[in-house]
Amino acid sequence: MSKITGFARPGWDEYFMDIARVVARRGNCSRRQVAALIVKDRRIISTGYNGTPRGVRNCCDGGCPRCAGSTPSGSRLDECICCHAEENAITQAACHGIAVAGATLYVTLSPCLTCAKMIVNSGMLEVVYAEEYEFARQTKALFREAGVRFRKLKPGTAGKPCQPR
Repeated sequence: MSKITGFARPGWDEYFMDIARVVARRGNCSRRQVAALIVKDRRIISTGYNGTPRGVRNCCDGGCPRCAGSTPSGSRLDECICCHAEENAITQAACHGIAVAGATLYVTLSPCLTCAKMIVNSGMLEVVYAEEYEFARQTKALFREAGVRFRKLKPGTAGKPCQPR
């Protein structure tokens, strides 16, 4: 059996964000695909992607009238019936009786204020995001006051190269 040497293993942050990017492909929102992973002790305990609630026609199939229309991005959000990825990851954990307190949330797009409130109330300790989308000052202030760490994943955060023993 030969050993593969000289390749770089991804660091934990990169590993989990790569998985989140794959999960995002399941998102059914016609506007954008976003995913969240809840990780505790380096184990994925829940995932979520954005789209319409369970049992409702998928957004990409016309299930959300707001998303199907010509409403500009970021406006009339109170009319959107899609659930955010963070919301789905938290509710999936709750549905299956999995505690998320003390966990880290990996999300492909920075959380909105509503999701930030759920993150704080669920007891998660950290948010790592890949891209920033209207990451409001109020959201950041809420995280700071509640003691939730947040940081943008830096590109090229690969782990150390594997070397033969």
